[in-house]
Amino acid sequence: MRPAEDPPPRRRRHVGGHDLGAIFLGGFAGSLARSALARGFPVAAGHWPWPTFAVNIFGAALLGYVITSRQERDPPTLTGRSFVGIGLCGALTTFSTMIAELLAMLEASRWGLAAAYATASVAGGLAAVLLASRLARRGLAGG
Repeated sequence: MRPAEDPPPRRRRHVGGHDLGAIFLGGFAGSLARSALARGFPVAAGHWPWPTFAVNIFGAALLGYVITSRQERDPPTLTGRSFVGIGLCGALTTFSTMIAELLAMLEASRWGLAAAYATASVAGGLAAVLLASRLARRGLAGG
């Protein structure tokens, strides 16, 4: 019996200055948009937080569309993924705010609302990624 072979070592990607710049610029834009949204549409504790919900679904769709279209059309680049995926969507969408809002709902004894919000956020995000990925593939196949 032969001993199991070790898997080949994983290559580490070098993150260059242009990738870090893309992350910074994407994060800057996403943070500004997120801050403007939070200030423009405040949500009372214990109520459905439409701004966070909408931006998280939008961010999931954007990520699904852009990443799929770039991956299918061109060889994947770290810079494009860095700007959109890590920078823009990472700063625009916010898991921590969603959790804080869920805790506020629970503290207000809004159990059903919290369960609906958590379920709708996860299901809506997954559905948005799937739909956007299909649209990206369809657009590439037709173009």
